[in-house]
Amino acid sequence: QVQLVESGGGLVQAGGSLRLSCAASGRTFSRYTMGWFRQAPGKERECVVAISWTGARTYYLDSVKGRFTMSRDNAKNTVYLQMNSLTPEDTAVYYCAASLRVVTREQYEYDYWGQGTQVTVSS
Repeated sequence: QVQLVESGGGLVQAGGSLRLSCAASGRTFSRYTMGWFRQAPGKERECVVAISWTGARTYYLDSVKGRFTMSRDNAKNTVYLQMNSLTPEDTAVYYCAASLRVVTREQYEYDYWGQGTQVTVSS
């Protein structure tokens, strides 16, 4: 069992930055692929970025490449999402998720989810 708790969301102006954190419980955290998803009002939830348990493999949504960076610290059971050059289109609830599968962007392949943290980017 893994429990995930996100933090770091908030309101930021366009062009600004935010850093999201996701703290995980469970001694097997290091074996999980971790992902960040987001859901904007009226839109489907989408995978923004995912990282393998070693950190060697990653997936990035095209629209965030070069702006967002995901990292993990297995010693601290934490993953991070550094978001730079934010735009209003990045406004959404951001969710952290854990999967025992290889790096994937498919929601149904994630076994555990956090409660989400709101990110709002003003223009």
